[in-house]
Amino acid sequence: MNARRDFLRVAGLTTAGFLGLRALVGNPLAAALADAAGAEATALGYGPLSADPSGLIELPEGFSCVKFSAWGEEMDDGLLVPGMHDGMAAFPGPDGRVILVRNHEIESAWTDFSPFGKDGSRLARVDASRLYDRGGGVSPCLGGTSTLVYDPASRRLEKHFLSLAGTTRNCAGGPTPWGTWVTCEEVNDEPEPGAERPHGFNFEVTPGVAPGLVEPVALKSMGRFRHEAICVDPRSGVVYQTEDIGDGLLYRFIPFQKGNLAGGGRLQALALRDLRGADTRNWESERRLPVGRQLTARWVDLEEVDSPKGDLRKQGFAAGAAIFARGEGAWWGRDSAWFAMTNGGSAKLGQIFRYRPSPYEGTVGERRLPGTIELFVEPNDSALVSNADNLCVAPWGDLILAEDTGGTCRLVGVTPKGGFYVLARNTVPGRELAGVCFSPDGSTLFVNVQTPGYTLAITGPWSRRRV
Repeated sequence: MNARRDFLRVAGLTTAGFLGLRALVGNPLAAALADAAGAEATALGYGPLSADPSGLIELPEGFSCVKFSAWGEEMDDGLLVPGMHDGMAAFPGPDGRVILVRNHEIESAWTDFSPFGKDGSRLARVDASRLYDRGGGVSPCLGGTSTLVYDPASRRLEKHFLSLAGTTRNCAGGPTPWGTWVTCEEVNDEPEPGAERPHGFNFEVTPGVAPGLVEPVALKSMGRFRHEAICVDPRSGVVYQTEDIGDGLLYRFIPFQKGNLAGGGRLQALALRDLRGADTRNWESERRLPVGRQLTARWVDLEEVDSPKGDLRKQGFAAGAAIFARGEGAWWGRDSAWFAMTNGGSAKLGQIFRYRPSPYEGTVGERRLPGTIELFVEPNDSALVSNADNLCVAPWGDLILAEDTGGTCRLVGVTPKGGFYVLARNTVPGRELAGVCFSPDGSTLFVNVQTPGYTLAITGPWSRRRV
């Protein structure tokens, strides 16, 4: 590798940090590094985007998409497709089918998006015992999940139906190594009007092809807070959780029995071993967390995790836990957990963190060899990425970020070296992209357009990515 290529490689590894420095201080060296990193980034990915005649989403040449399961359509169970599509994951189904489990971030007052119809006339089609919160039998909570059966060969939706009901603001979540979906409620402290039960919990959904609702079991040991997403280390069974609030924590749940989330466990919050109460948001110019430096993690125990006062993060602060800026997307990739902090960074455009667990994660052995956390990228440049929300790890190792911004939302790829490229662009400004995930065979990328709600399946020459 010649000197210039090596220079560009290093610039790519720290693209975010240097771009942030350029914006902040105008340092000539930082500016040169930023220019080099930007030049490297433009050579990545799949090339420029092409206009979409259907008006759905702009994609690189050779790629195409189909739209299905849109808000308001009648499903196979006689209910309506709920709106506000959010987090999602893909699971293997029979005969090459893909089963998608999809969240709906609906509050009880948003009856336009209800699966039971705006007037609630279809509620009688549901077994009331399968509603987590019936709202007095009059106004049930309207969040939950739907399940879709998709044939990638014909690129057709074969079936869709409601699979979890009576929850609220099901935002993101994550797949588990044992083949289930964990959906997360993102709620405030105050209960919704008419709510009969506490909210702010996780629920587990088993993918299937037969219409029907799962038993709604609140996973209370995983904590009550503004849940966003989870990911699971398949080796240890430890679950990592994000919190969507400006001064949130990063949590881990250690189940008493691997794979049995309903059986209880320990809830902890991440702290930095050498910096008590660290503020990782980088909103202030002093004591900024550097990009690319691996920092030793420690985990602090939390008590009263059902948190009736909604103050679990404050308990964590008191114990020295680190603060994060609106933790949203989470995904497991090979040997690390990846997290999106949506408005971290000096420009509040977002950060991506990488956590490498200890080989002894969740046991006494990690005191000898603890895990590490690293601020992987912090662009501070909306041309690269703006407010990444959901994310996933592509089969070839890149991160795929879904933006949630008031402007034009995109899917943005991030290479293992920290380079950026645009993979797709929504054609309607302000429509959040969410639920990004690949089919089990890696041939299809699924993504949701949240408002009013529909799902896209994207196919193309994935092996063509330029490096």
